[in-house]
Amino acid sequence: DVQLVESGGGSVEAGGSLKLSCSASGYRLDGSECVGWFREAPGKGREGVASIRDGGATTNYASSVKGRFTISQDNAKNTVYLQMSNLKPEDTAMYYCAADPSARNGPLRPEYSYWGQGTQVTVS
Repeated sequence: DVQLVESGGGSVEAGGSLKLSCSASGYRLDGSECVGWFREAPGKGREGVASIRDGGATTNYASSVKGRFTISQDNAKNTVYLQMSNLKPEDTAMYYCAADPSARNGPLRPEYSYWGQGTQVTVS
């Protein structure tokens, strides 16, 4: 079975930083797939935040996080990271990672095959 496990969430003051990790089991991250980070705040839909593919050569970011968040991938550890800096209260949400062989509908759209359970990020 494919499992994606997020970690690294927590509570932080505005302007602070957090680094989220997404570890995969049962699914080899070799750079050919697309891995995305999404978030969902109470009362809002799931929003694509960042994605990575082509071994890290291609990344995409939502305009709301561009310049503050960085997605990266360590294939040796089968892990994708999301470094979040200059956090704002509006970044408060449950953050999910997702993986898909192609994400053919768009890397920041939620049509991914595999999802983690999420990790909470709270910015005050």
